[in-house]
Amino acid sequence: MSTAKVETENLSQTLQLERIEVNLFRGTTADNSPGRIFGGQVIGQSLLAAYETVPDRICHSLHCYFIRPGDPTVPIVFEVDRSRDGGSFTTRRVIAIQHGQQIFNLAASFMEEQDGFEHQAEMPKVKRWDELPDEAEMQREAMARMKDLPEEAKRWMSRPRPIEMRSSDARSYFQGGEAKDPESNVWFRCREPIGDDQHMHQVIMAYASDMNLLSTAMRPHKVHWQTPGFQSASLDHAMWFHKKTNFNDWHLYSQDSPSASGGRGFIRGSIYAADGTLVASVAQEGLMRMRKPKG
Repeated sequence: MSTAKVETENLSQTLQLERIEVNLFRGTTADNSPGRIFGGQVIGQSLLAAYETVPDRICHSLHCYFIRPGDPTVPIVFEVDRSRDGGSFTTRRVIAIQHGQQIFNLAASFMEEQDGFEHQAEMPKVKRWDELPDEAEMQREAMARMKDLPEEAKRWMSRPRPIEMRSSDARSYFQGGEAKDPESNVWFRCREPIGDDQHMHQVIMAYASDMNLLSTAMRPHKVHWQTPGFQSASLDHAMWFHKKTNFNDWHLYSQDSPSASGGRGFIRGSIYAADGTLVASVAQEGLMRMRKPKG
């Protein structure tokens, strides 16, 4: 549709923060309707808050915990602790607060660019993005064919999507389908221009890195996001940045889930630039369980 680009959320703008004190920042959610905040948003804004206190180094790793569901109807306050400014490395801790309580915390390490040994895993051989359909369009078409969908599901699926994703084996949000191996390969990129600031390319890639992970762990179990009684949430998230990159270009997000147990699923991800360069790695554990019937 001709209006799609106009409606698409510009993450470079909506993730921006307001400085309210030296180490305090405030962020908002673009879609402030009831529900919960997408975890990638809090990751991205927390990294951006840390970057506001580290202007001259690049993040090489972050580790974070999701503590409480975020409320999209109120702002988030980000408190940055300047843990260390060393000769080669800088460390920051960020606490995200709503309603007087922590909802999320992040630890990130930054360093100056250096030369060193190099090796990397090879990118999987999969179909290119230009051979695959846009997942957002596929989901909207599926939604149009279904009756009696929950209103929250309709709102979630019909929203403009700032991250474009394409896969040869996309999972439906509404149909578990047959059991499959816990693996997925998805091409993704930011739809709107990010600019030249490498910090923002990392921030937006961190935002997108929370996508599709738990659904990869769900594949063998024939469940989906709307399965009655199914409960899921991101618990923790880690990310390592290996190379600079342009996230307006296509990247392959290759994921696998080697384990699910104890009501949790564990997922690993590798993010490759289109030329095969491994630019980032991800790991996440998420809640993944069926609620027990009441009574």
